[in-house]
Amino acid sequence: MHIAYITSEYPHPKVTHAAGIATSIKNLAETLVQKGITVTVFVYHQKEDAVINDQGVTIHLIAKKKYRLLSWYFYRKQLQNYVNAITVKENINLVEAPDWTGITAFMRLKVPLVIRFHGSDAYFCKLDKRRQKFKNFIFEKKALKSASAYIAPTTFAGEETAKIFGLNRKKIKTIHYGLQLDQFNNETPESYEPKTLLYIGTIIRKKGVLELAAIFNKIVEKRPQVQLKLIGGDSGDIQTGSASTYGLMQAIFSDQASANVSYLGKIPYAEVQGHIKKSHVCTFPSFAETLGMVTIESMALQKPVVNTSIGWAKELIDDGFNGYLVHPSNIELFSQRILHLFNDQDFCLKMGSAAREKVETTFDINTIAETNIAYYKTVIE
Repeated sequence: MHIAYITSEYPHPKVTHAAGIATSIKNLAETLVQKGITVTVFVYHQKEDAVINDQGVTIHLIAKKKYRLLSWYFYRKQLQNYVNAITVKENINLVEAPDWTGITAFMRLKVPLVIRFHGSDAYFCKLDKRRQKFKNFIFEKKALKSASAYIAPTTFAGEETAKIFGLNRKKIKTIHYGLQLDQFNNETPESYEPKTLLYIGTIIRKKGVLELAAIFNKIVEKRPQVQLKLIGGDSGDIQTGSASTYGLMQAIFSDQASANVSYLGKIPYAEVQGHIKKSHVCTFPSFAETLGMVTIESMALQKPVVNTSIGWAKELIDDGFNGYLVHPSNIELFSQRILHLFNDQDFCLKMGSAAREKVETTFDINTIAETNIAYYKTVIE
């Protein structure tokens, strides 16, 4: 079997961007190769054309190209022609693509297309209660309607996407993202920087970072020594027009809280794991995700996580046992949960251990890869 992925991001030094989607694709691609599946990844919107082999995965970098008119259409046709040519040459059996802005809209591929719900613009706009650009909705709907089947990382994401676009639920298979657990080991979970709270993710309103600022103010009132570390790129804010969401956070922080904040910006992915291990508690108060790779990465490293209580997160964490689930708008309860973990070391370590067990039973990439293979076979047949 030969499976191909179309994506705008992938974790490799020559690729211009890599985030949670990239990590999930890489984890799956490398595990499929280990199981004897041939894997090709087409990465579009790159600086140059190139073909790379990485861990047995063939990566095609496809340069971004502008046309005098209708670039959105002609670039898609360029991608289509390139993918189809490699499909014939290399005997690709199935292509998978993301739902975001409908990159496969107007494409006619020579093999079945599966679209994975990494999170469409329409999905995030609905959760974030924002208006979507009409063009994006049309592209996403056209792409989804032309697919043979769908994969959702959580049942919640599948149900919401089906409602938005009127999709046949029978064609949607829930398959979680997975982790290569041998790469996420914490031999000394009892060793960390006490009273350190860690957030990883884009600094953007939909991730609940403005609520996090208010939550941290409450925490520092009770425990003045608590430190907050933020990792992730800053983003503009659509609602206010501000060029910096971190600037909006700074306006919310009290003077006392502001002195205890370290914003590290974007850092290499290889360094993130070290910061997770050093943290006491991790928190992700997001309003909009499909699953959240960094949540399960933190759990795998035996960190107690205080997460959002919205939809998808209930499929990751059993509240009070292997993490906490609180709605980001409940500032008081959110701060209380974090403080409880800071104040009870034994419970903190117990929750972290239970979090690792949850990841081992639910998000092991070896098991998940087998599920993907079986599903791909049904679509191909």
